[in-house]
Amino acid sequence: MSRVAKVLKLDGGPGRRGFDRGRALVAGGAGFLGSHLCERLLADGYEVIALDNFHTGKRYNLAGIARDASFTCVKHDIVDELPADFTVNEIYNLACPASPPHYQADPIHTFKTSVFGSINLLELARRHNAKIFQASTSEVYGDPLVHPQPEGYFGNVNTHGPRSCYDEGKRSAETLFFDYSRTYGIDVRVARIFNTYGPRMQPDDGRVVSNFIVQALRGDDITVYGSGTQTRSFCFVNDLIEGFVRLMNAPVAPPHPVNLGNPVEFTIMELAELVIDYTNSRSHIVHRPLPVDDPRQRKPDISFARQHLGWEPKVALSEGLAHTTAYFDALLGCRRFVPQAVQASSVREATA
Repeated sequence: MSRVAKVLKLDGGPGRRGFDRGRALVAGGAGFLGSHLCERLLADGYEVIALDNFHTGKRYNLAGIARDASFTCVKHDIVDELPADFTVNEIYNLACPASPPHYQADPIHTFKTSVFGSINLLELARRHNAKIFQASTSEVYGDPLVHPQPEGYFGNVNTHGPRSCYDEGKRSAETLFFDYSRTYGIDVRVARIFNTYGPRMQPDDGRVVSNFIVQALRGDDITVYGSGTQTRSFCFVNDLIEGFVRLMNAPVAPPHPVNLGNPVEFTIMELAELVIDYTNSRSHIVHRPLPVDDPRQRKPDISFARQHLGWEPKVALSEGLAHTTAYFDALLGCRRFVPQAVQASSVREATA
């Protein structure tokens, strides 16, 4: 029996305490979204295995659940073959860098994560007849010519630009998921995630909400790329996780990806001014050239999620910014951006 199997007791049984829902694997479980999902699944009665290579995920994101007897963290890269003795009922694939500075740092590995990693997890689902969830992205729509973006829109994507390793990787993963469903009858659930924010975002992830809040708290200039008239729709992390759970628990798997995001649209300039006002910052707004392939508009059509999942975001941007700003305020007050009283060694970890 492998070391992972010994740590996780992967015998196909009900787990450590007679779990109501079974065993869930969260690939990318130490990341921004993954750590919130692990907490939610534990609260819902699952035994949870977080799988992460810690390239962008942080151990301290899991500190709040590290000592839960129903939780285990496994260090592993899903590009590599998974241990043969994993036994799970549900799989959530959130394992991929999602911010441009991170996914562009090693674009080939980013693409491999979406393609090879998806194949490895799909084969695991096939072996155990497990439901599997894919965290796709609104970036599959590219710089859209249709607004708002419905799931039936095929997008306007650059296949060879600096963002393509992520955009095309996610599009390829969607293809794999639905081909596995058609070929092997696997129960797949695919969510297209729009801009999401909240506590546990990284201060250096290059996303607009974290950038603006960090710059405002430090009193630095707030960097707006382009004119600032481009739009985004911002969904608070708790709302998004609720969407994940509802999609995974839907009695019938949707035969297509499902948009999950907030349809309330803001310009980037509106967001910058809101952050300055909220933080009472003396920061000034400065403009820089627009990055290559940066979309001009981003707004989800969530009609399907409303009708079939009974889901829509509840948290207003002002409320979500309050929680997010408080998190970054505490984070920036500590050395090396690590929350106080959180030690990496507090997370129990097995190495695959």
